[in-house]
Amino acid sequence: MGLLSPTTQAVKPESTASTAQAGGLNKNEGNIRRANYAGDAACVSCHKQQGLPYLHTSHHLTSQPENNESVLGSFREGSNVLTIVDPTVTSEPGLYFKMEAKDGGHFETAVTGWGKQVQTRTERIDIVTGRGVRGATYLYWQGDQLYELPVSYWTDGHQWINSPGYENGSVDFSRPVNPGCLECHATYIRPLSPDPATNRYDRNSLVTGISCERCHGPGAEHVARQKAGLASVASTEQAILNPAKFSRDRQVDLCALCHNGIQREATAPAFSYIPGKPLSDYFKPLQVERAAHPDVHGNQVGLLQRSRCYLSSPNMTCSTCHDVHAKEQPAAAYSAKCLTCHQWQSCGLSKTMGHSLANNCIDCHMPVEPTSVIVSETADKVVRATMRNHWIKVYPDTVKR
Repeated sequence: MGLLSPTTQAVKPESTASTAQAGGLNKNEGNIRRANYAGDAACVSCHKQQGLPYLHTSHHLTSQPENNESVLGSFREGSNVLTIVDPTVTSEPGLYFKMEAKDGGHFETAVTGWGKQVQTRTERIDIVTGRGVRGATYLYWQGDQLYELPVSYWTDGHQWINSPGYENGSVDFSRPVNPGCLECHATYIRPLSPDPATNRYDRNSLVTGISCERCHGPGAEHVARQKAGLASVASTEQAILNPAKFSRDRQVDLCALCHNGIQREATAPAFSYIPGKPLSDYFKPLQVERAAHPDVHGNQVGLLQRSRCYLSSPNMTCSTCHDVHAKEQPAAAYSAKCLTCHQWQSCGLSKTMGHSLANNCIDCHMPVEPTSVIVSETADKVVRATMRNHWIKVYPDTVKR
């Protein structure tokens, strides 16, 4: 119980309004601190058709500064408490967590003990990770160190849960957030150590979410040429990366940077990947998954690459189905993509279901499944994230309906 302070809530000096400002700088501000980067506003000023919709996508909002819009979950009395009710899972008497909105911010407090022996620890939410499709996990600063908070919000059931990775029934605020984790939830942050396990950063360098330049590369020179009006179209385009012109392998690598699971070993520092370069220059190749039915979170890109659709279509990439600049569609809407190559009449269920099956190829051929990678144990409940399997094929269990 050494992490808790007796009777009074321990709000550190760092956990004030200034923390949220430092931890959630405007994207332009953070980008300007990096050489040759211009920031999203510069991109959107010319590319409104692509840029404005992108600002509302899950990619762009996968991390955000703490504010009333980004923080999910109820902070109202009566629905803002996570109680560890099973005494067999905790040695902390009366342990519960309370989520509160006060003093211009949002806070998580751990409470344990009874009467005069009550002890608490409070930390402010500084950064939100996750758009809320599955839920949201919260991070806090302690000086220049970044940690995960112990309670997360889970969209399924609109409930508070123990953050994945934290031991059930414990009072712990010490899970560090390393660069490899942030690499898929932020555009950039400068680590203060070359150690890949570090959680010390230049807080003012943080660029939350996935910005335009994460996929298109630094754009300051491109913007300067455009504003000068002196460069030819060809030379202006040379000053920016266009993933649509990459080879298929390099296009898929760009998505695989974050969508090929977490069981990989980096060979280069986080945030050093350059779009258009082989991902194998930055990570050791993943072992081939030989299981008949691998974990759905094991490697979304790898699962896609096992699909006959991918193997039979030389030009198929992630962008064949997903428009990264547009807000995500309901899963069934992607069935239209399937029907550009397949005829619904060839489906084994067409005789019984008729044309209606053309409205949803996805749930049968890319089912949603639980993963063993993202798991939360909370009291007597186990919560597993579910993800859509990108190995496109016939699944016997779905054919029986």
